[in-house]
Amino acid sequence: MSESKRSSDAHGAACRRFDAIIVGAGFSGLYMLYRLRGLGLSARVFEMGSAIGGTWYWNRYPGARCDGESLTYSYSFSEPLQQEWKWSDRYSLQPEILDYLNHVADRFDLRRDIALETRVERAHYDDEAGEWAIETDRGERFAATFCIMATGCLSVPRRPPFEGLDAYEGEWYHTGQWPHDKIDFQGKRVGVVGTGSTAIQVIPIVAQEAAHLTVFQRTANFSMPAWNGPLDPEEDGAMKAVYPEYREKARWSEVGVLYESIEKPAAEVEPEQQQRELERQWRAGGFAMLGTFTDVLVDRQANELAAEFCHRKIREKVGDPEVAELLCPKDHPFGTKRLCVDTDYYETFNRDNVTLVDIKHAPIERITPKGLRTGGVEYEFDSIVFATGFDAMTGALLGIDIRGREGLRLAHEWEAGPRTYLGLTMAGFPNLFAITGPGSPSVLTNMVVSIEQHVEWVADCIAHLRERGFACIEATRNAQDEWVDHVNETAHQTLYPLANSWYMGANIPGKPRVFTPYVGSVGDYRRACDAVAADGYRGFRLA
Repeated sequence: MSESKRSSDAHGAACRRFDAIIVGAGFSGLYMLYRLRGLGLSARVFEMGSAIGGTWYWNRYPGARCDGESLTYSYSFSEPLQQEWKWSDRYSLQPEILDYLNHVADRFDLRRDIALETRVERAHYDDEAGEWAIETDRGERFAATFCIMATGCLSVPRRPPFEGLDAYEGEWYHTGQWPHDKIDFQGKRVGVVGTGSTAIQVIPIVAQEAAHLTVFQRTANFSMPAWNGPLDPEEDGAMKAVYPEYREKARWSEVGVLYESIEKPAAEVEPEQQQRELERQWRAGGFAMLGTFTDVLVDRQANELAAEFCHRKIREKVGDPEVAELLCPKDHPFGTKRLCVDTDYYETFNRDNVTLVDIKHAPIERITPKGLRTGGVEYEFDSIVFATGFDAMTGALLGIDIRGREGLRLAHEWEAGPRTYLGLTMAGFPNLFAITGPGSPSVLTNMVVSIEQHVEWVADCIAHLRERGFACIEATRNAQDEWVDHVNETAHQTLYPLANSWYMGANIPGKPRVFTPYVGSVGDYRRACDAVAADGYRGFRLA
């Protein structure tokens, strides 16, 4: 591997040079470093956390667990790694995923190229030098030919947007910035604000400890049972015996995970069989119900079948009919908001110490010194947990002052919504790559499958440039415009845009309403990326 070099930047300041700078040390950043080392490049990873792990370093709230199954939510690039690691549960808890990532870092000796507790504040392209100038919050300067943003899709917590928070006298927590020490809720009055994926994991755990738990719900969300438990050694062994074949099929599948499905639209299935299939997928758990019929996410009638089935399950689980109706999502089609995966979430509302408060029509007015007020009623709490989500997809990238050719600001380019080519690159920003960026399947898929595909495409692209003596690659405006149009057209062929979701940026006031992921399948997207590369990197300028 080539070594970094010390020199001065255009302003004469001390500067270290690398072939590549990587921002973020989660699943994306670790694998990107591994692949760049394999090309013999010098690389440096900057991570603002005090340890590696990315999302799984920061999200350590009670009950934090992956909503993808352990045996598939893991790297596939190393067969020895796949065989040696043993998962405890069907769905892994946050500490185990963090242990896994630390194992990967140690197994491949990655730590020596990672700088922790270091935030990248600026990344400016130097037109004259043809390289990226990087500045960190430590006042250090770096230069690199390639800049790779492995910053994650859900890594910028949304601060609770309520007046009076600073005057609150109790303890408050955000699920995306949870303390590293255990928080004791025993005997306390606790409020949880939010009922999305995170809250649905938090609420059953806190309810077991708190004297009383009050849940404030603006939007009911669909949640599927995890049917979690210890991973059966036979299931572990059976998967490991066919890992290569399974992984290859997953790479060309719809979402990066293989589900059993009848592969028919709902209208071609008799009513009795429709219900049997819905029940079968419910019993499979997790995201399986999204694939019950081929048209669940594109046809209103098929979608309503799935939604009403879930409503029926909620009513069976929740004893109080009024509470059950509040928990039945009715303002968005099934699956068009992030589908949640839970353990005893709905059953938790049968507990005597749990109260559900609907704030859809009576929003939270303010945080008071003793609690919060909504609908003219003040609730007093010892602790409040805010599960208010993230500035998803774009927050981490726009949180860095990124400037391309002639000082072009990424924030200006994205004022009306993110614009990328393939979700990987941006016109006007040479040699800048985003791993699982806007305009790629990312959050609609098994993230590790999408991360590996992106990292491998970027590594192959850099290898192509070096082999042929090119120093620079940049997306053209036309190619970017065509891709953005394709992403939008594909999204509007589905029911996704009918929901006010974080996929649309609807959780952040003032954020453009644009559907940010690409709803084409993992397989189709991979084919599109491969075709671009095979055609001499069509849509790019190479110099």
